[in-house]
Amino acid sequence: MDSFVKFKEKVIDNMSQVVIGKKDVMELIIVSFLSKGHILLEDLPGMGKTMMVKAFSKTLGLPFKRIQFTPDLLPSDIMGINYYNQKIGDFQFRKGPVFANIILADEINRATPRTQSSLLEAMEEGQVTVDGETRILNKPFMVLATQNPIESYGTFPLPEAQLDRFFMRIKIGYPTREEEREIIYSNLTKSIEDLEIIIGHEELTYLFENVNKVACSQDVMDYIMDIVGATRSSEEIQLGVSPRGTIALFKACQAYAAINGRDYIIPEDVKAMAPRVLNHRIITKGRNNMEYNERLIERLLDTIEVPLERI
Repeated sequence: MDSFVKFKEKVIDNMSQVVIGKKDVMELIIVSFLSKGHILLEDLPGMGKTMMVKAFSKTLGLPFKRIQFTPDLLPSDIMGINYYNQKIGDFQFRKGPVFANIILADEINRATPRTQSSLLEAMEEGQVTVDGETRILNKPFMVLATQNPIESYGTFPLPEAQLDRFFMRIKIGYPTREEEREIIYSNLTKSIEDLEIIIGHEELTYLFENVNKVACSQDVMDYIMDIVGATRSSEEIQLGVSPRGTIALFKACQAYAAINGRDYIIPEDVKAMAPRVLNHRIITKGRNNMEYNERLIERLLDTIEVPLERI
């Protein structure tokens, strides 16, 4: 598992040249990427979401596109269109921004449900259909969508079924006082263009082929099942985690164990990943925001027996 640890360290070290602090968020992005999942970044404007995504794509040497979601954005603006080319006397397909490898879907909740669902279909299927013709998207393919949790005027909230398509919902949060001081100085001297591509295609291929080889003992698998079952039986939760959420938690634990140098999952991996992977997959009977949901899952974790002795 040394290759996974080196990958994590190289990516974080390179990104840290322009992104100050937030190594925990970078680690979650790496876990989602290795798990072939997508991320919903729910945070206030100006927190460095775009900078982080750009630094990640530049580090991996993967094409990056940013889509600004607005109420008048159409599905064709994302996927592409067939247009008549007079030079060749025939229709030709012009690819949309979704054909990049890393996509930043900025303020996804500002687009209409029809446009939202067109992107979410691409996320789920890894392909788009335009005028009856199916086109396969680039691999690897990762969407990092953002939404402002405070402002609701002129927005179309993502339905629960579509939220479930995201692998994780995370927030970046405010920097510390010292980090913010460093951000100011760094902003004057460093830029995304200064970053070098430090990860090759062969390395990525190897990582994707081997991340699912991380083992899971029966006790730890039962622990995952206990957590998922607790979300479905809790009196505070109206709708528990779906089987898709269970699969996502397992994949996240595999990737998290790998980047921490292990070829097997331990309960600490599950406890670290559960609040991040499951917080948007439950509907609570009280407040239904990210912080509340994460705290609720953490409280559930405290009530479930950890299989430490039996491993």
